[in-house]
Parts: sequence; C-alpha cells; structure tokens
Amino acid sequence: MKLIINGAGGRMGHIITEMAGAENVAALVDVAFETGAGKYSKLEDFDGAADCVVDFSNHKAVAGLLSYCVKRNLPVLIASTGHTDEELNLIKEAAKKIPIFQSPNMSIGVALLADVAERVAKVFGACDIELVETHHNQKLDVPSGTALMLAERLKEARPELTFNVGRHENGKRPENEIGIHSLRYGSEVGTHEIIFSNGLETITLRHDAKNRALFARGALEAVKWLVGRPAGLYNMKDFLDS
Repeated sequence: MKLIINGAGGRMGHIITEMAGAENVAALVDVAFETGAGKYSKLEDFDGAADCVVDFSNHKAVAGLLSYCVKRNLPVLIASTGHTDEELNLIKEAAKKIPIFQSPNMSIGVALLADVAERVAKVFGACDIELVETHHNQKLDVPSGTALMLAERLKEARPELTFNVGRHENGKRPENEIGIHSLRYGSEVGTHEIIFSNGLETITLRHDAKNRALFARGALEAVKWLVGRPAGLYNMKDFLDS
C-alpha cells in the first residue's frame, strides 16, 4: 500500500513515516520541504500513484487537502485537530465523494475508552461527570480534540448533558453538565480521565499515552481498514464496530 504522508515534517509525520516503512510511502509532503528525493512542499506537486493520504498537518490546510483528494479520488485519513465548524462541514461534504477517516485521536485504546465511557454514562444514570485531559506545554488547542470527542460520546448516551469548559465561576455545580478541564505541562504525551459519581459510588476511567508511536500504529491500522470502502465519513467507532 502506497501512502502520501501530509505533514511529514512534523513530529507525528516523522513517526508514521518510519513505522510505515519506505516501501509503503509514495510521497512525503510538508510546507517546510524543498521538492526533491520524494519530498514535496505541496500536495499538488505530486501526481504519482498512491492508495491513500494520511494527514498529520494542520486543520487550516483541510480545504486544500480535501480538494486534492477529491480531484484524485483518493481516500484520506485526517488526524489533525482543532477544526472549525466550517472546516468540519467541508469534511462532511467531501465525504459524499470519497472515503474519509477522521478522528482527533488515532489510539485504539482511546477508542475503547470512549466505548466503555458511553456505556457507563447510560447505566450509571444521573451522575456527575468530570473530564480531565493533560498534554504537553506546546499543545495549541484547548480542550483537546480527544476530550471533545469523549464528551460527545457521553452526550450520545445522555442527550441532556451540557459542556462546561474550564469551570471558573462561583456557585453550585449544575446538574447534567460535563466539566471539561485542561492541564498543560512538560512533555506529557496525553492523558484522559473521566470521573463518574452519583454520591454513593465513583467510577474513574483513564487512558495514558506513553509514546506517540501508538497514534501512528492506530492510524496505519485505520488506513488498512479504510482503503476500498465506499465514500463516507468514518471514525474509530466505525473501525471498532466492524
């Protein structure tokens, strides 16, 4: 399988390129690259054979990414985070034409965490829910895309839930809210913890990412699953449920 790695100059780009192996890389693309020796500064500069685009670049580049993939009828895995509503709509529209796999977190472990958390929210009833995410001090988006994804899964179980991001006001805790809290320090790869409490019992679910290679491994497994599927928008839940 031949992959175009978009954002290949970044930290995750380096890792997934190494894990994929040179024989499976069709092109390496990054705005910081000079074209040559299999490297390109723009997607449009590569027109060779490929089976899928793997994007670990920046959410702001999504319009150009989608235009390229639709034009070439290429599946794409989008692992960048922080998309605006407008950018998410672009992804939904493009998914009508090509298969797109989008997830703010490519960890299979996090996908399992989301499944378990959704079940706890359903069964545990009207409990208080707090979600705490921890990342390195250079992360740009707050809260993390993974935290928002987890919160949305909880809301699927309990539609009445609302999000309170970075609670800071005085007063009693409202019912039916998810408190979402972000910690930033050091070189933390990523930790997500969900706390459920009904006053009598407390359940705590936690996932710790120890090495960024786990995201690359999950992405490569997702790519194998994605290629050959019909147009549509897919995510880690679809991957686990198949």
